[in-house]
Amino acid sequence: MSIEFNPMRSLIYVDVVKEDYRHMLKHWLYRHHIPDSISQFGPYVTKYAFYPALPTPPEGDRFGTIRMQLTEHYWTVNPFTSNFKNKAFTEFFPIDILKWQGNIPDDSKVAALEGEEVVKLEGDDARASGGDNGCPPFIFAFVPICWEEDFKGSQRTVEDGPNYRWQFVMKYPEGVTMQEGDKWFYEEMIPKFKGMPDVLRILSSKIIQQVNGCPYHRVVEMWFNCPSAWYRSAVEKAKEIKKPSWAKYDAFPYLKPKFEIASLFLTDIAESDNYSQYRGYITMR
Repeated sequence: MSIEFNPMRSLIYVDVVKEDYRHMLKHWLYRHHIPDSISQFGPYVTKYAFYPALPTPPEGDRFGTIRMQLTEHYWTVNPFTSNFKNKAFTEFFPIDILKWQGNIPDDSKVAALEGEEVVKLEGDDARASGGDNGCPPFIFAFVPICWEEDFKGSQRTVEDGPNYRWQFVMKYPEGVTMQEGDKWFYEEMIPKFKGMPDVLRILSSKIIQQVNGCPYHRVVEMWFNCPSAWYRSAVEKAKEIKKPSWAKYDAFPYLKPKFEIASLFLTDIAESDNYSQYRGYITMR
């Protein structure tokens, strides 16, 4: 079977559950993961970049804030098909990576440092972990290559200044249909944010769930001038957003953090555009 041309963008949310693990996770990402990834998908991924997460703003935890980074890919094909079942090298993916990201329970051990054997997973198996073990699912969302919906700020340019970007994925609670949830999203949530002067830009796309079974429904980006502007909008003025009938929480966003909403706070630019900037794991001297 021939490989089908299918351009898509993907978003991976990389959390870190405590500061003891941040430097370890970054070591794996830059020492192992970037070269492993480029070796594998270089011929069919056109962009591969890391965007570091900014510090969690006040009350950001209830929005499911992710604390490490966003990993972004632009694919020319769907990698989750039988065409890609045979790989020359298995990706180096110690199970500790999932622990550091919060996708499996944390036992406060680091196998290599504790003198224990390092348990390794195949990368695709690792990315399917979480969600049924009390921990949040691994967030790997495929979306259309271009934003589907533009609600506000279409005339904004880079000359208008840097943006404090709030990107989040969301899903409606179990038993709530997409149609029912979207009625609240389009008729209540989006109009309220559009009317807030601190909100500079609003974009959204539906997640293509059939690619890899990502449990989330939608990705949204809103831009602000700074964290204080975000707080005025998403915390203070968002109290005016009517609570949907299906909500189990009393405060906006009315969704379970890390399970029904996960957020990243980002700048406009990548820390590493890996194809053009990565030159290997070159340590400080």
